[in-house]
Amino acid sequence: MARIRIQRCGPGRPRSRPDLVAADKGYSSAKIRTYLRRRGIKAAIPERIDQINGRIRRGESLCRLDRAAYRRRNTVERCFNKLKHNKALATRYDKRARHYQAMVTIACLQLWLP
Repeated sequence: MARIRIQRCGPGRPRSRPDLVAADKGYSSAKIRTYLRRRGIKAAIPERIDQINGRIRRGESLCRLDRAAYRRRNTVERCFNKLKHNKALATRYDKRARHYQAMVTIACLQLWLP
């Protein structure tokens, strides 16, 4: 999360704090939510059923989910699905991170080029 960079339209250094983070239930933890809240980032992360039951048991209010922002996450998931059609990405043959990142770049180029 600390390596997030958002390109600016004009000159200037990249932003390091997005307006909103949309993630699936796998990222629904108190540690991640606290980190985002401390940095002033809104979260569109649905809660797991055990967290919902714990909140109800303790009498706390449930986290509100921005459903419109969460639905837009589907576009990113479909892109990941297309990238995983590349066998080298799906099984991660590369041992070094820079080689894997190069393979991700090549796979993205293959998606964009006709």
